[in-house]
Amino acid sequence: MPVTAKDILYEDNHLIAICKRAGDIVQVDETGDEPLDEQVKKYLAKTYNKPNSAFLGVVHRLDRPVSGVILFAKTSKALERMNAVFKNREVKKTYWAIVRNKPAKPSGTLVHWLVKNPQKNVVTPHQSEVPGSQRAELSYRLIGELNGYYLIEVDPLTGRSHQIRVQLSTLGCPIVGDNKYGYPRGSRKGSICLHARRLQFVHPVKKEPVNIFAKLPVDGFWEKFEHM
Repeated sequence: MPVTAKDILYEDNHLIAICKRAGDIVQVDETGDEPLDEQVKKYLAKTYNKPNSAFLGVVHRLDRPVSGVILFAKTSKALERMNAVFKNREVKKTYWAIVRNKPAKPSGTLVHWLVKNPQKNVVTPHQSEVPGSQRAELSYRLIGELNGYYLIEVDPLTGRSHQIRVQLSTLGCPIVGDNKYGYPRGSRKGSICLHARRLQFVHPVKKEPVNIFAKLPVDGFWEKFEHM
């Protein structure tokens, strides 16, 4: 499904933020499916009449089964500066996750050292540093319950691959649909109940606060949690 104006959460001369649909890939991979960055390039080329395509830089990524805010840069200068913002952890990322098991503590901080197996695309958590590991930290809090499902808000301090998925699983709270990390069954839609809810940072050019917010997917399940 191509990107349209209704998918745009934020746009100026430097940046464009999209509400990513679960199942979309951000950049080209071995599947051959059209990635989101190419869809956004086509949208910009058509909207602004740029027949030779448009520049688009990938600032960060979301896993394919995850939905929510994803940010791209429309100029090389903006890309360079946003890369620095993310590297220096000057961005606040907020996610919502739905789990079936209630966490033992309503809030807390999780720290693990993660090792990724690129062949299997699986991350293994460790309680202490091991060779080849990366430190991962997040804070979480329980914010709601509905019909036996629990809504958890997550603020990752680091941005490791599969971080939220594997760290919540260590709590005994695998994300609904995420059978890779402990949920008993996968989703037929190829999605998991993890949503990038908000992205906050100071604009790298305008030096103004930016707060980008993504509504929950309308899929018969997620939207029940919208007003929690």
